[in-house]
Amino acid sequence: MIKKVVIVGAGPSGLLLAHYLLRRGDRYQIDIYERRSDPQTISFSKSRTYPISLNERGMSALRQIEGLEEPIKAVSVEMTGTVFHQTNGKTRFTPRKKPLVTLDRTNLVIVLLKQLSQKYDNNRLQIHFDCPCTTVDFVAKNVTFQSVLAESSIEIPTKKEFTIDYDLLVGADGSRSVVREGFFSTKLFECEAKYYPTDYKSIFLDNANNSNIHLKSDNIHTWRLDDGTLMVALNQVDGTMSGAINFPREKNQVAGLSSAKEVLKFFQDHFPVIGQVMTEEEAEAFLNRPISRILTIRCNRYHQSDSVLLMGDAAHAVSSSIGQGCNAALEDVVVFDNLLNEYNDDLADALEQFTVRRQPDGYALVELGDYAFPSSTKLFVEFILREFLAKTLHRLFPKFFPPSLIDLIFETTVPYSEILNSYKGWVSKVKKSSILAAEQE
Repeated sequence: MIKKVVIVGAGPSGLLLAHYLLRRGDRYQIDIYERRSDPQTISFSKSRTYPISLNERGMSALRQIEGLEEPIKAVSVEMTGTVFHQTNGKTRFTPRKKPLVTLDRTNLVIVLLKQLSQKYDNNRLQIHFDCPCTTVDFVAKNVTFQSVLAESSIEIPTKKEFTIDYDLLVGADGSRSVVREGFFSTKLFECEAKYYPTDYKSIFLDNANNSNIHLKSDNIHTWRLDDGTLMVALNQVDGTMSGAINFPREKNQVAGLSSAKEVLKFFQDHFPVIGQVMTEEEAEAFLNRPISRILTIRCNRYHQSDSVLLMGDAAHAVSSSIGQGCNAALEDVVVFDNLLNEYNDDLADALEQFTVRRQPDGYALVELGDYAFPSSTKLFVEFILREFLAKTLHRLFPKFFPPSLIDLIFETTVPYSEILNSYKGWVSKVKKSSILAAEQE
């Protein structure tokens, strides 16, 4: 019997899940609903897109679908290391054994969409844009959406509600998941949602190629101020640069900027390399770009009965500090696919085991995102020394000393729960320091 699967959210994990399910033959019919417009036809605002880094965890998930790796790499840049720009003008380079694949999130979504439409016809796959999810009914096994329609004669959008039945409902609709909200009507569901103490604004440097300042295109470039403000920039495949400035919410130097001239002066004073390539147009755009907050999510389970599943940020949204949000979301798909193989597509068993096997990693992922990297300058110096020592000892005595924390996160597929267990002492130290700092403010 063919199972009707409704996926809410056409982000990387929702689209990759469609790839995995459809390659299992005629067992599944897929309907994907996305609240935003089709990125293949609509030019997205730059405030809604951002660069992502895919390590082996994410790339191995994508690589298992034939034909995906090549077009993804065609819109990506491989990063062989990170350059830390110090305030005195000097730099420190940290190489990577395995390059990171960096690209714009929207471009990744477009590749996944194109590959789906090329491989599967409308009989097995339907993708619906401009359809926000409004309510879910786990008992009746149906979900309600709004279809945003444009009346061409008067050009006024109208909204029409409709309800769809499902055999399996997948909430891949992000940290503010509507599907996850439905879990609160079920027994014993617990979910902790909190804002990460650091906010960010995106930055786009279209003229970086024409600058006299040369920043190596195969490196991630970072700058850090004493108050914890962090600037990250990387090259895109078209020669431009993009990134984000991350700043502690309580020490937000960006909020006080009131003109493009003040924005330019801020970057020229604190991040002179960026200040020299930023144009007045980008300074004005940066000023008007909204400040983005990061919501982290920890849930005690990712499934409901035999018919509802949470994936990606809907299940375990994490801060961007460790660059694992998309990687973990893509890995979710692999875990679920392996469970379908193990239990011969029995959804009841596969969904239950998804929570059993994935929830510890989801919890550890958020903990690592919150406390792997310290915000205090004193602990940051200690962190650098710890990393150097760990890398050295592992290189000399690999059987006795594990890889460094950064190497485990970025260059392996070791489960997040194992990484947290290996470095629980350090994470606990950073956590205590962060709590103490918050209490003193």
